[in-house]
Amino acid sequence: QVQLVESGGGLVQPGGSLRLSCAAAGSIFSVYHMGWYRQAPGKQRELVAAITSGGNTHYVDSVKGRFTISRDNAKNMVDLQMNSLKPEDTAVYHCAARSGYGLGYTAADYDYWGQGTQVTVSS
Repeated sequence: QVQLVESGGGLVQPGGSLRLSCAAAGSIFSVYHMGWYRQAPGKQRELVAAITSGGNTHYVDSVKGRFTISRDNAKNMVDLQMNSLKPEDTAVYHCAARSGYGLGYTAADYDYWGQGTQVTVSS
């Protein structure tokens, strides 16, 4: 079992930055592959970025060059640095953990989820 708690969301103007954090508890964090998903109203949940237990990363095309995912296994944390934010980045962002082999690219691939944190990009 893994418990995940996100923080760092909020309201930001277009072009601004936010850093989301996800704190994990309850199991050996370092063995899990981690992902950040987002869900906007009326849309399906989509993978934004993922990082393997070994540190390999994956990003959806729409955030490449703007978002950076990182993890600190000593602190049981995974972060998402979001720069050059756009109104279309507005969504609830969820942290997720996967215990299976390799990165997961769909929501069904992940075993544990946080409650989410709201990110709103608006002037």
